[in-house]
Amino acid sequence: MSRYERMPASFFSGNRKAFMKQMKKNSMAIFFSNDVMPRSADGHHPFRQNPDFFYLTGIDQEECILILHPDAPSKAQQEILFLKETNEMIAVWEGDKVNKEQGEEISGIKAIKWNDTFDSTLSHLSNMVKTFYLNLNENDRAGSEVETKDMRFAKEMRQAYPLHKFKRSAPIISYQRSIKQEEEVVTIQKACDITEQAFRNLLGAVKPGMKEYQVEAEIISSFIRQGASGHAYTPIVASGANACVLHYVENDMLCNDGDLLLMDFGAEYGCYASDLSRTIPVNGKFSPRQKEVYNACLKIHNEAKELLSPGMTLNDFNAEVKEMMASALVDIKLIDKDASEEERKKLTLKYFPHGTSHFMGIDVHDVGARYGVIEENMCFTIEPGIYIREEGIGVRIENDIIVKKGKNIDLMANIPITVEEIEALMAK
Repeated sequence: MSRYERMPASFFSGNRKAFMKQMKKNSMAIFFSNDVMPRSADGHHPFRQNPDFFYLTGIDQEECILILHPDAPSKAQQEILFLKETNEMIAVWEGDKVNKEQGEEISGIKAIKWNDTFDSTLSHLSNMVKTFYLNLNENDRAGSEVETKDMRFAKEMRQAYPLHKFKRSAPIISYQRSIKQEEEVVTIQKACDITEQAFRNLLGAVKPGMKEYQVEAEIISSFIRQGASGHAYTPIVASGANACVLHYVENDMLCNDGDLLLMDFGAEYGCYASDLSRTIPVNGKFSPRQKEVYNACLKIHNEAKELLSPGMTLNDFNAEVKEMMASALVDIKLIDKDASEEERKKLTLKYFPHGTSHFMGIDVHDVGARYGVIEENMCFTIEPGIYIREEGIGVRIENDIIVKKGKNIDLMANIPITVEEIEALMAK
């Protein structure tokens, strides 16, 4: 059984087939599931699957390995999945693991072995190949000091096979993952729908005197009730001036009457993310100044959503949105209309210090070529913000979209976003 509705095995089979088409002649690619990360004592952090491994297999379990060897002499050696074998102790303490029949049903791979046979299988097949494709986390936002299984294995392989050639899997699979298929869009939409319901629940629950963590508790409760695995990322629940701290995650302050409450959260469903930002008045009514700032941000949000299109680069897109934001900041009296170009850029960066969009998918900050050309069926967030520290006002408005040659698809189009919608629902 699974908490979420699984994608068909044909989706994962197609992903492997597409990857193998890009491999060099006489080569082998090896992918690992993520490590189980220790927390302290005998505890561990919740397991989160390696996104590349999941994309190629659909297996959401630790201690698993995938070999892709398209030029193998036997078809049974072209795709091999290694699983963790259940024993009596594991069954008693953790429950049964995915067995071979289930592994084939989920992944579409027919050749399935227990992972204690991996070393001997690799040794046997290595004589048939000239090149190994190894996989590392090459997301340009990555900055972890923890040495992963992929990194440890890469070091071991270079020592064990010094006369073989090595290539990177990341450029191939990162591009594949950046173009969303129908099954992925359906799953992301489900995550967005779960997030929508959580937000609608909040509009009837938030009131002066609540703690930020009580708001956070409402979110996770709604997520779990709807079948999400939890948060796609650490949620931000920031009242008042806390909203001006971009990655505020303490969520421990009071939500005061008259404050705005900026919330940035998203459900994870079926190993895919959603990413929503909304800003609401704690007492249910925007002040005239809060409304002015909010509507300025919403105007940029809507214009940016229309602007993002195939053929652009994110750099070009962000530069255009910055110009749009500069004009909006003039309208709300944060930039003087006669300011110099240098001052205009400086103040725009002060009040809008981050980019407008990022790739989204299995990871909330998903892989994709930041400097490459945007293509149809890529998934992005649209999230302009205005942060006025001197006034204690922070506003961010964020939806998730699928880029199309015609009109982009807004996966969060049904989530309340205007001042009037928010105030009306909070009044109920």
